Amino acid sequence: MIAIRSRHSSLTLLAGVVVVQVLLLAVQIKRERQVRLIRVWAVELISPLQRGGSWTIQGIEHSWGGYIGLRSAQKENDAMRSEMDRLKVRNAELEGRALEADRLAVLLNFHNAHPDTPMIAARVIGGSPDSGGLVVNIDRGSRDGIRRDMGVITPDGVVGKILAVYPDISQVLLLGDKDSGVGALLADTRTQGPVKGTGDPLLSLDYISSDEKVTVGEAVLTSGQDRIFPKDLPVGKVVDFVADPKSPFMRIHVRPAARLDRLEEVLVLQTRQELNLKKAPDAETSPVASPGRAAVGPAAPAKKAANEN
Repeated sequence: MIAIRSRHSSLTLLAGVVVVQVLLLAVQIKRERQVRLIRVWAVELISPLQRGGSWTIQGIEHSWGGYIGLRSAQKENDAMRSEMDRLKVRNAELEGRALEADRLAVLLNFHNAHPDTPMIAARVIGGSPDSGGLVVNIDRGSRDGIRRDMGVITPDGVVGKILAVYPDISQVLLLGDKDSGVGALLADTRTQGPVKGTGDPLLSLDYISSDEKVTVGEAVLTSGQDRIFPKDLPVGKVVDFVADPKSPFMRIHVRPAARLDRLEEVLVLQTRQELNLKKAPDAETSPVASPGRAAVGPAAPAKKAANEN
């Protein structure tokens, strides 16, 4: 054991002497540009560590910069999205005001075209909570001169009649209600018959003989016989008709001229004086109702229009 340790000690001492000699030679030996070999070795040894450290630091800087940039971009996207939502709401408001201005202009033109006919413009403000019919509320009442059974129209045609009156609001029974009706006639033959509501989008023209000539698309006008509406106001157009084998009368369906499901502004007639609709071409061609649907609620059954025949 002692011999082995002595031998290892000799080898270690020899290796140490060799290393010291090499280092001394490296210190003494100079390469190009008077650079000592020991320095070259030191640089070569340290360079990989420097490159690794530099790469690690750059990676961290880039990652942190990317994270900060991503957070900044996310904030900008959120701000832009909020601004877009605000602009969409504003655009919808402006479009609504533009449509309202168009509708009011049509009403004003119609009113100006009939200066001798007393009428009051009113806004539809909701439906009735009662049950049993199609009724809407308007923002005009007895303080504005509204009375029961006054006719309600738009520039397109007949809407209905005043069902109930309160100081500041009134209820309008729409033409499509089953208890509503209006005295009417066919525009071509002047054959008279009552138009009644069915509770559906289409109306019914009753008591027209099967011998009468009826055409699809024929206009149906008020006859003035119901003591509510003046004569020759548009009620609707014939969409189909069929002879009833069990009755001498035809079954005729009429599409209302006024958009009863899109009422927003209406006119209340304060007289039965006849209106010359030829004076208001804009009112005939421009619809008064906008794409919004008025709230329609049920109402108590109303008394049918008198003398519809």
